[in-house]
Amino acid sequence: MQYWRVRWTHDFDVEPVTLYNEIGDDGYEVRKVQEYRDGRLLKADASHECADIGLGEIPVGPIEDVRAQPEFSADVIDRAAFEEAWRRARYGNGR
Repeated sequence: MQYWRVRWTHDFDVEPVTLYNEIGDDGYEVRKVQEYRDGRLLKADASHECADIGLGEIPVGPIEDVRAQPEFSADVIDRAAFEEAWRRARYGNGR
């Protein structure tokens, strides 16, 4: 598994500003947390997706590709950092 924290610089009020990703060996997201400007944290996994948050449908690709985009700042994090974000988040749609 790989764990990423991606910060997204933008002016959209309804979009997340930080994404935490757990990525399997096949490159697909296994779990995801989205953090919003107002402090909300939403999470998703294969059993819990909704209109507000879901897992990607294609492999994420290398982190270098994310870093190459000027609106993103991406770091590899350890599992403990991901698990802390996961613990604090709630499932979308209030679950």
